Amino acid sequence: MDRITRILQNRVESFSRRMHSGTRSTRLTVQLGRWLGPAFLLCFVTGIFSHLLQEPGSLPLFPLRPVWIYQLSQGVHLVTGIAAIPLLLAKLWSVYPELLRWPPIRNLRDVLERGSIALFVAASLIELTIGLINTYKWYPWPFPFRQTHYWLAWLIIGSLVLHIAVKLPLIARHWRKNKALKDSPRPVGGWTRRGLLTGVGLSATAVVLSTAGQSFSWLAPFNIFAPRRQNTGPQAVPVNRSAAEAGISPAAVGDGWRLRLVYRGRSLELSLRQLGRLPMAEYELPVACVEGWSQSARWRGVPVRDLVALMGAPAGSTLRITSLEVAGNYRQMTMPGAYSQDEQTLLALELNGEPLDLDHGFPARVMAPGRPGVLQTKWVSSVEVLG
Repeated sequence: MDRITRILQNRVESFSRRMHSGTRSTRLTVQLGRWLGPAFLLCFVTGIFSHLLQEPGSLPLFPLRPVWIYQLSQGVHLVTGIAAIPLLLAKLWSVYPELLRWPPIRNLRDVLERGSIALFVAASLIELTIGLINTYKWYPWPFPFRQTHYWLAWLIIGSLVLHIAVKLPLIARHWRKNKALKDSPRPVGGWTRRGLLTGVGLSATAVVLSTAGQSFSWLAPFNIFAPRRQNTGPQAVPVNRSAAEAGISPAAVGDGWRLRLVYRGRSLELSLRQLGRLPMAEYELPVACVEGWSQSARWRGVPVRDLVALMGAPAGSTLRITSLEVAGNYRQMTMPGAYSQDEQTLLALELNGEPLDLDHGFPARVMAPGRPGVLQTKWVSSVEVLG
């Protein structure tokens, strides 16, 4: 057994020496961590914000102003998540030989250090991979994306905090440049540490510039790889879920369509023509999708608070809004009173001065400030006052 252990140790050490680069150092790892840490933290905070908007639970989080708050938050979520990919790969490269150290576990501190880093790396690689694939609306896995994405985020932050706590003395020593610390030889050829950091920074910048244009209009000219492009699609606004994908036929929204308003067992039905005779309002509001893309447009329709008043319900009532879709996680949406009483929350009938295209929710859809796109229900069939 001792002979096998020695052979294994020699082979690991030999491989580690071959993988060694003079560019690798504790100082480099700390510098990369100074970039990666804030990227993960911003991505985590914006992700939790999005989750709470979709599932507020007992925590009422309803920020309505500025109207583009979710557009900004989800754009930052996408940008920081994409930027974290080259940063994480570079950080793993910088510590790769250390991962092959033998024996791998020497004491309790090693258990905490290696356990936390193993959990962090595994969770991060899965999180970033499925997050990137999600932007293309491709789900080749058997587990639910949103719940898995949410809990992996907590695993990443928890393991990262533990890892930082264990390595804090070493991080503090190498946080600032110190000429007295020479923990690695100067590279004879190839990359210098400064050159490597520049390359990593340029790589992160390149992947952000080539994808963030789907979220921010001022970056739209650089959008090369993102799956959505602004000012495209029906009525010059992208579509995430078409009428065909939702199973909505033109016949379902024809002359026989009626909007059903329900309050305390009483119901009122309005045709599209009757809705068009009600007082209308027009606002510029963004469609901001959870996959990261967004675009602002002009929406015109009936203020939802006017529909609540028409039913004789109290202002600020909580509503249940149902779509003509026969299936889907967002076929029904609950609208808290903070949104239903806001003047800019519309049952939209027009987009950019024209009647809604079928793919944009004709004959009527919800548009509210500061909400995720999945909650801006399309093809609305009924509005019911709860409580």
